[in-house]
Amino acid sequence: MAGHSKWHNIRHKKAKMDAKRGQMFTKIIREITVAARQGGGDPEFNPRLRIAIEKAKKANMPVENIERAIKRGTGELEGVSYEEVVYEGYGPEGVAIIVECLTDNRNRTTGEVRHIFTKHGGNLGSSGCVSFLFEEKGVILVPKDKYDEETVFEKAIEAGAEDVVTDDEEFYEIRTEPKELYTVKEALEKEGLEIEKAELTRIPTTTVEIKDEETATKLMKLLDALEDNDDVQKVYSNFEMSQQLMEKVS
Repeated sequence: MAGHSKWHNIRHKKAKMDAKRGQMFTKIIREITVAARQGGGDPEFNPRLRIAIEKAKKANMPVENIERAIKRGTGELEGVSYEEVVYEGYGPEGVAIIVECLTDNRNRTTGEVRHIFTKHGGNLGSSGCVSFLFEEKGVILVPKDKYDEETVFEKAIEAGAEDVVTDDEEFYEIRTEPKELYTVKEALEKEGLEIEKAELTRIPTTTVEIKDEETATKLMKLLDALEDNDDVQKVYSNFEMSQQLMEKVS
């Protein structure tokens, strides 16, 4: 689980430095469109849309882009129709991988995802082959340099969170039931806590330990290639490796 968390934090930092704004905007716009289509265009009554809009604002997306994406989702504007597709497979050493996509062409996306798995030493599996190894949770990140552990834990539990994980160097990871994510987030913000990120995620219940650099490099290239695909929204994996090895191959 630690490896999973560290990998996502490294990717988060890289995204800031690389500033792949075009690709980032594409993914966020798709999420806003689908969220509006499924739950309506009013963020007050659509938690998924609220989270997507917040992500867009953090990425400095122009307001007009956000509004157009919402209108495409609600049908007020014409646009491409996206569907949610989830792929499951294995990386090197049998590492479990789940890939969440939003696509306007399932056949194209399936071919591209399968090619990425094969090219980097993995293989695409059938639906359900690894999803049982993950739990769906809400995760809220709070910066460690601003609050002590006792304060965060107390406020999180009072707000309705399940647990607070402190493994990461930079952030407290507050975990919630998926349906409670936005309720807990709002309660924490009312208590004055700064929220770095809030999202629905999949947390591995068991991990595969990676010890050698060659295997780690293959795995990181596979995960990076999946995340760099335009149709891919999120990638989850159940690997674990040391911080030293993680930094070598990231």
